[in-house]
Amino acid sequence: MNNYYEKWDELAPRGLALIGFGLSITGQAIGMKSRRRPFWRWFILGTLGLVLVNSGIAVFGDAVKNRALYEMTLNNQSTTPPNA
Repeated sequence: MNNYYEKWDELAPRGLALIGFGLSITGQAIGMKSRRRPFWRWFILGTLGLVLVNSGIAVFGDAVKNRALYEMTLNNQSTTPPNA
């Protein structure tokens, strides 16, 4: 199996999970702020949520890059003449 495909297959679900988990944590922090919880509690939780969202975007972006490289190698293999 192609190395790019394996990386994409591994990173894409992890990135999506991090994004979802980060948004969930951020939503919890927003709820805590609206219920007037102490500043430090919702601030730390919200910061952690945003870190997770940004990490997920970075991981998913790397997965998209690997998928594009995989598609390029497939395209190059199909356009290469058989006797080259």
